[in-house]
Amino acid sequence: MNRVFNFSAGPSMLPVPVLEKAASELLCYGDSGMSVMEMSHRSPDYEAIIADAEKMLRELMQIPENYKILFLQGGASTQFSAVPMNLIARTGKADYVVSGQFSGKAFKEAQKMGYDVKCVATTKDDNFDHVPALTRDMFREDAAYVHICYNNTIYGTKYPEIPDTGDIPLVADMSSCILSEPVDVSRFGVIYAGAQKNVAPAGVTIVIVREDLLEYADPKMPTMLEWKIMAENDSMYNTPPTYTIYMAKLVFEYLLSIGGLTAMKAQNEKKAAILYNYLDSQSYYIAPVKKESRSLMNVTFVTGDADLDKKFASEAAKNGMKNLKGHRSVGGMRASIYNAMPIAGVEKLVEFMKDFAANNPKA
Repeated sequence: MNRVFNFSAGPSMLPVPVLEKAASELLCYGDSGMSVMEMSHRSPDYEAIIADAEKMLRELMQIPENYKILFLQGGASTQFSAVPMNLIARTGKADYVVSGQFSGKAFKEAQKMGYDVKCVATTKDDNFDHVPALTRDMFREDAAYVHICYNNTIYGTKYPEIPDTGDIPLVADMSSCILSEPVDVSRFGVIYAGAQKNVAPAGVTIVIVREDLLEYADPKMPTMLEWKIMAENDSMYNTPPTYTIYMAKLVFEYLLSIGGLTAMKAQNEKKAAILYNYLDSQSYYIAPVKKESRSLMNVTFVTGDADLDKKFASEAAKNGMKNLKGHRSVGGMRASIYNAMPIAGVEKLVEFMKDFAANNPKA
């Protein structure tokens, strides 16, 4: 069996040591006599698993004690509804920055619910080739929160620094960059992320929320979306996604073993530099994202010829590099080089890019 380099935007690669550990424990976890996926979430064995997952994540991200960590279901997209329903009662209005597809969906979801929400900045007219420059005076003084998508998976952009929102809580969708580098959690009111890019298989969503923000839920909201209820029940108001939480714990354990997020950032910067340096050194491929907004996790590029783009993705797959086709709304190619992508995968991609360019001249 030969594993490929999987450049998928999600679900994505997982660290091989994590997969090996999970495989070794698949039939029997410890001395429990059963698999984790067969285990009651109320059992002592599983309660220890979820407690360890929270403890490790808190250590990895240096999460302050006045923040709750929730392991939820529904994907990050469910939080597009949960965010306004949990926070809007602070002031009755909220500001959104639309820098790509997912932040646009979050904004539309809040609008759909009839709340007073405002798009304060967007780069839609520039095909989202950069993130908006944000200043404190752009936000309404009485906004309950400001919402951003910190890294844009589809377009390959990321905020180079945390926006200054003053006393207004900043809410960030970090689905495609969480755990890729250290981040000052205290600068955010809420961080949420789907697991299937850097954390675990699809199925669990992480919400990190400052405790004082648990008091503003819309009284008519569904119980399953209310963060306070989930916090009071340690993420186990109902049966949580037990196996994916276990897998997340293994990933947290692995990251701690290699030096944590500082070490992970150094490796991610090295990988991204290999690819971006090549893109900047030639003219066959075009990297549409402005340099100051480039993502470390998702690198987009095109040849300028749709047929060549299609051929590139097809031939790359035959050479052991899969899922390089760009998102359907953008086209071209996208290399998602999340934490689990080894440097060797990026080096192989660059060599393939050189060969493809040499063997496929443009008209």
